[in-house]
Amino acid sequence: MLSVLHHPQLTDCRRLFLRNYEVNINIGVHEFEKKGEQRVLINVDLYIPLATSTPKEDQLHEVVDYDFMRASIAKRVAQGHVHLQETLCDDVASIMLAHPQVRAVCVSTMKPDVYPDCEGVGVEVFQIKNAI
Repeated sequence: MLSVLHHPQLTDCRRLFLRNYEVNINIGVHEFEKKGEQRVLINVDLYIPLATSTPKEDQLHEVVDYDFMRASIAKRVAQGHVHLQETLCDDVASIMLAHPQVRAVCVSTMKPDVYPDCEGVGVEVFQIKNAI
């Protein structure tokens, strides 16, 4: 499988990622899901132009901080019940894409405890900013 970094609009980017960030969230459409939280694993890939993310002084302010991803997701999760993983995934992608340095984003969510016979069920979305 080809890396998304081969996409023509992303060849001058670096990929910043957050892997398997575990949150407990009230998510689901079924009545039993509305009564408690479920474990959800969230993965984020941010594509950031090298021109705006290559540090010259080895300082944090020169790059996108990983804390941005975690804090943004935590804030979204704290907003309350979500019916669909698609909604959560789209919301996280929109928040990430709103960052001025982010050109593109790939977000996936996975519920690992739904079925006993598989690793999990989930959703993934990829978006590129319109204006670059």
